[in-house]
Amino acid sequence: MSIKEIYNSNRDRILTGIALFAVALAVALIDNLFLTWVVLGAVYLFAFYEAMTLFGLVSNRSMVYALAIWLAAYIYPNPDDIFYFVVIIALSIMVHKKDVNYNRLAPFLYPTISMLFMFALYKDFGMSTLVWLVILIASVDIGAYVVGKSIGKTQFSKTSPNKTWEGVIGGIVAGTAIGSVVGLMSVDLSMSLFISLIVSLCAIWGDLFESYLKREAGVKDSGTIFPGHGGMLDRVDGYMFASVIMLVLLRGLL
Repeated sequence: MSIKEIYNSNRDRILTGIALFAVALAVALIDNLFLTWVVLGAVYLFAFYEAMTLFGLVSNRSMVYALAIWLAAYIYPNPDDIFYFVVIIALSIMVHKKDVNYNRLAPFLYPTISMLFMFALYKDFGMSTLVWLVILIASVDIGAYVVGKSIGKTQFSKTSPNKTWEGVIGGIVAGTAIGSVVGLMSVDLSMSLFISLIVSLCAIWGDLFESYLKREAGVKDSGTIFPGHGGMLDRVDGYMFASVIMLVLLRGLL
């Protein structure tokens, strides 16, 4: 399939991607803590709601808890630490009521952990690092999609039958190459290359994990908010593992 054919058959997907890129660019250029928190919070709450649906949960109370978590993330210096408070409090309440149901915690693990780590990444290392992550993940997605559609033949995983090894390799190469250049805003070349490679790998498996959740739930997309892309989780699945690993690597290696 040629590049032109790919565009013509995926026009809505591409145009939606351009619009989302424009929003991300505006947030990056303004580089304001409150605005970044608001935008990431909107992403988080939509993703949280879709995750509840995929996990088979319907709870307005959980949405209130999610909002409270995000409010705390703005105030507390280390947003990623909030996750530990949430799990301990939730388990304490459940065991006190003798009603322990680990499935209720699922949306507070995914996508909550990832979004808290992403906001912590911004707080700790600034907008340049968040831009690095966004461009890297976009490069992985585009590389995997274009290469997979063009020459993909070998199935990557039964979890997601449409993904191919050729596409995966194309995504990792694209993410590593472009990420290594963008990462020079934050770290030296060797560190940028290493982190970009590891985060690109994590993005692939983050996407695969969301594919698994959708197959278990028997749905094609996590939602319908974005034409051509599906739901919020469909759009940010690559970040779910990658944001955690990038923050851990930067904290450990710098």
